[in-house]
Amino acid sequence: MGSAAKQASSGLRELELIVPGMGSDHCAGIISKTITRLDGIDGIKTNIAKHRVSVRSLASGPDGDAVKRAVEGAGYDVASVREVGATTLRVTVPGMGSDHCAGIIKSTLARHDGVQSTSTNISNHTVSVVVGPEGPSEHELKKLIEGAGYDVAAIALEGETNQEEDSAVEEAYLKLALRRFRIAAIPTTLIMLLMMPHMFWQSIPGYLVIVAALGFPVVFLYGGAATHKASWRSLKNGTFNMDVLISMGSLPPYLIGLVGFVYPMTSFIEMAATIMTFHMLGRYLEAKAKGKASEAIRKLLTLGAKTARVERGGEEVEIPVKELTPGDVMIIRPGDKVPTDGEVVEGESHVDESIATGESVPVYKSSGDTVIGATINKEGRLRVKATRVGGDTFLAQVVKLIDEAQGSRVPIQEFADRMTGRFVPLVLIIALGSLVAWLLAADSLRPVLEWGAGFLPWVDPMAATPVLAILAAIAVLVIACPCALGLATPTALMVGSGVGAERGILIRSGEAIQTFKDVKVMVLDKTGTITRGEPKLTDVITAKGVEETELLELAATVENASEHPIARAIVDGARERGIKPGRVADFRSTGARGVSGAVDGKTVLIGNRLLLEEHGVNGLEALDQNLQDLENQGRTAVIVAREGQAFGIVAVADTLKDESVAAIQAMHQQGLYVVMITGDNERAAKAVAREVGIDEVRAGVLPEGKVDAIRELQEKYGNHVAMVGDGINDAPALKQANVGIAIGAGADVAIEAADVTLVRGELSGVVDAMVLSRATFKKIVENLLWASGYNAAAIPIAAAGLLHPMIGVVAMTVSSLSVIGNSMLLRRRYERDHR
Repeated sequence: MGSAAKQASSGLRELELIVPGMGSDHCAGIISKTITRLDGIDGIKTNIAKHRVSVRSLASGPDGDAVKRAVEGAGYDVASVREVGATTLRVTVPGMGSDHCAGIIKSTLARHDGVQSTSTNISNHTVSVVVGPEGPSEHELKKLIEGAGYDVAAIALEGETNQEEDSAVEEAYLKLALRRFRIAAIPTTLIMLLMMPHMFWQSIPGYLVIVAALGFPVVFLYGGAATHKASWRSLKNGTFNMDVLISMGSLPPYLIGLVGFVYPMTSFIEMAATIMTFHMLGRYLEAKAKGKASEAIRKLLTLGAKTARVERGGEEVEIPVKELTPGDVMIIRPGDKVPTDGEVVEGESHVDESIATGESVPVYKSSGDTVIGATINKEGRLRVKATRVGGDTFLAQVVKLIDEAQGSRVPIQEFADRMTGRFVPLVLIIALGSLVAWLLAADSLRPVLEWGAGFLPWVDPMAATPVLAILAAIAVLVIACPCALGLATPTALMVGSGVGAERGILIRSGEAIQTFKDVKVMVLDKTGTITRGEPKLTDVITAKGVEETELLELAATVENASEHPIARAIVDGARERGIKPGRVADFRSTGARGVSGAVDGKTVLIGNRLLLEEHGVNGLEALDQNLQDLENQGRTAVIVAREGQAFGIVAVADTLKDESVAAIQAMHQQGLYVVMITGDNERAAKAVAREVGIDEVRAGVLPEGKVDAIRELQEKYGNHVAMVGDGINDAPALKQANVGIAIGAGADVAIEAADVTLVRGELSGVVDAMVLSRATFKKIVENLLWASGYNAAAIPIAAAGLLHPMIGVVAMTVSSLSVIGNSMLLRRRYERDHR
């Protein structure tokens, strides 16, 4: 008996939730308490490392949606929820080219009880479907989607497909679109070549037979067959996709043209073939342009190494990268790409990490340092132990994140979705209305044509009433195809996420892009965000008659026997100044107060004033002012004494990152109010704040208190608060903020913790991300305004008989391409606004 069956027989249901913001036991406790309050919960397990929550409930208890709402109500986003025993399938639908198409597919699948959830990604034409134990089989799933009017290229379990396969499917679809257009273009070109002399110079015997024969394969075979098949399935399923308009714009003209065999009238077969051919051209150009817009992922995929040189059985052998396992020791020669994420175990070199972080200067690496897969070793030979392979690598996570961003939704898109959902039926009504209006009131409408004939060469006021009616109805159908509206958001997201990835800015969702533009308050964590997150030697102050080198050598010699972070900072600082620690004897640590030891037979004491006073050290009064000044600056100062005499003061501090001051100045220039929230003491926090120009300081705040602090700021300034943190300890606060920004470096960055991730670990990236978000959102708005404005203006013109259908289909294609082209200009806008 399977697990699903066992649960059913025991009256229990097991759910599995992925909660990216659950980064600590504190978070897990909040989530567990929240879920426990629901009636019918039988048990809960949390896995912080995998951000997973397993919930066992009675069959009559809450379902997945109810549990998800409860967790989100506690302030944590739920990335996915599924019933154990469910399967996630990845379906490739090449014809899903817009949000309208995606909406039709999602609504179709939602009607099946066994489908738990669906998510669509327009950029790579895929649908992720979570299917329950009683859900549809792969064959049934394919029939459901095809019933909605869309062909299915492939179905696989989630995780079995990869980006290379997605790119291959996209390339195959592009080739198919090109082949369909070429096959349709040949007979259509012949029709046009025959039509011109037949209409203007000399009648061609058997003309109608010739064009009917040439037009038939264009309208009914090749691309035409796929279009009509999709539109029929769509209509049969009670939905209306874009293909319905093209079918209605090409089939009636061809069939009406056949009337010419029994009754003399204008042929519309040429128009039917031309509309279908331009439709095929538009599909090809859209596929090509969208492929170019999503070029960022393909570029990333080409960066990785294909093979790795590893040590096996005492020998160096070359194996495919996909065969690497954690623990393998890789040999990386000068000029080689690093095959996967790892840790240097031997060797020194500089590594070019620009593809991962955007930083052009190679980074020095030695034993113990981490390296990122796909970066380039510049000169030395390195031995690197593989730590992450396959989908766990930094590059794989970046590709996944861009994929998610390109498939995400922007709140403003809901407006477009509502429009497109009602658009096709409305267009059919307008087209029918135009047909009836021209048939019944042609004489009243002809003055409009007479006016248009003065500057529109295709307008013929003297044409027969049925001809005018048919032309107007068909023009409405072909000009109104809302592809441009559906492309407005995804194409801008494709380009924006690609531009960001090249610069180390990973934007997780479309919602963050829209929210970012309204941010008024920027909350910063201190340690690891404004400062480096590790103590460093900052000051060496000597007593009268003591040399700085002598003081520092004494301090480093004694502290070298300690593992305390302050001791390590003193020793490292001495070594950076060329001072090598000597030998210490009788080393002793006195808890939090200091250390002591014998150097060259003389007693050396290092610690706070209280410790030295207890030992009767002389000369402390002369150092009092220096000690007070250092402590006021938020630095940790220790006094060094030898043989009962004060030698001087050594101070350490968590130093600022190089770019912190400039970054906070840039935030102020963007009109942001900058707040620092830290768990550090108030004196140290205020010292840092003064140095970098922080507007407000909240010190001594525990991790759980940061969420409350964010809420207070949201109440005060509205829901316009962003927070920058390390993405792990600050996860709850990052989720509470309207925009959470994780700042980290390389493979250590916690991608799952925030809406935006700054890979380079530089605070200056916050402003870069804001500028990119604003530029992307502006492009989305421009695209939506253009696409909706185009349709609003074009449909009345077509209904008035002033737009020839063949001109309309060209204009429709140009409209879609203009939206894509405008999105492609995003890179230029970002670079201009970033100056």
